[in-house]
Amino acid sequence: MNNYNFIQKFFHDLVFTQKYINKTLFEVEKFFLRKKEIIIDQDHLFITGLPRSGTTSILNFIYSSEEFASLKYLNMPFILSPNFSKLFNKSNVIKKDRLHEDGITYDLNSPESFDEVFFNNNSKFIQDELLNYIKLIMISQNKVKYLSKNNLNYKRITLINSILPNSKFLIPIRHPLQHSYSILNQHLHFIKLQKKEDFIRRYMNYLGHNEFGLSHKAWNKPINFNNLEKIDYWLEQWTLFYEKIFKDFQFNRNCFFLIYEELSNPNYIEKLLEKIGLHKNKNINLNYFKNSNKKKIDTNFNQKNFEHAMKVYEKFIE
Repeated sequence: MNNYNFIQKFFHDLVFTQKYINKTLFEVEKFFLRKKEIIIDQDHLFITGLPRSGTTSILNFIYSSEEFASLKYLNMPFILSPNFSKLFNKSNVIKKDRLHEDGITYDLNSPESFDEVFFNNNSKFIQDELLNYIKLIMISQNKVKYLSKNNLNYKRITLINSILPNSKFLIPIRHPLQHSYSILNQHLHFIKLQKKEDFIRRYMNYLGHNEFGLSHKAWNKPINFNNLEKIDYWLEQWTLFYEKIFKDFQFNRNCFFLIYEELSNPNYIEKLLEKIGLHKNKNINLNYFKNSNKKKIDTNFNQKNFEHAMKVYEKFIE
C-alpha cells in the first residue's frame, strides 16, 4: 500500500468509500456463479484473536496445506467479487516485506485478512449472504473449504457457528507481557507510517484494521490505563480481551486455544493438525514455526496489572 501510485490510491479510495461498487459486483457474480452445492457441513476454519499473536503465521501455515480457499491480495480492492478480482489482477509481484517489518513477506497470491469488508455490513446482509460469499471464494480457487483470518471475528463466533456449525475457530494466546510489548511497538511504528502517508491510515480503516495506529479502537473500555504510548494500556486490554474469551468459549467444542510459545514444537503442531483434520496432509511442514524469542522489555509496567494478566494467561496453559 505504501508503494501505490496516485491512480491506485484513487481507485482504492473510490471502491471502498462507495460501497455500492463492491456490493453490485457481488450481486452480479452471485447471479452468474452461485452453485447449489452444500457447504454447511464442511470444516471451515476461522483464525481470530488479538493482533501480534501469530494469526498471520498460522494463516500461512494452514493455507500451505492447499486444502482451503482464502481471500488473497489479488482480490483487492474488489473483495466481494473474488472471481472478478482474480481476473482483474493478472500480473504478480515479487514477495516483499509487509509494513510491520516482522519478517513476514507476501505477494498477490498470499492469503490475508480481508473479509471484514464483507462483515462491515448490516446484520441482515451478513446473515443472508455469508454462505453465498464463501461459495464465491471457494469457486474462485476450486476448493471446498474456507479459511479466514480476521482478528474481529471473535465478536461473531456464535453467529458464524449458527450458519456453519462444523466450522472451527483457532484463537492464539501469547505471553501477555511479550504480546503487549509487541502491540505497543507496532502502534508506535504505524503512527509514524500513517503520519508520513495518510493513505496507509485510510487503507487500514477500509479493511477494519484499527488494532493500532492513529485510528486505533480499543477492544474494551479502559479501566485504569488510558495512555496508548505506555505498555500498561495494552496489557490491560490483553487481560480484558482474553478474560472474556476464556469465559465465553472455554467450553465451546469448536474453539481451540493455541499457545503461541508452543507453535515451534512439532508435537504440539501434530496434535493441532489432528484436531482440525489436517494430520494426514503431506504438504504440512511441522517445523514451519520458528522458536519464539523473548524480547527484552525495556519499559516500566505496573506490577499488579501484569499479575492480573498472568492469572488469565495461566488459565489457558493449565
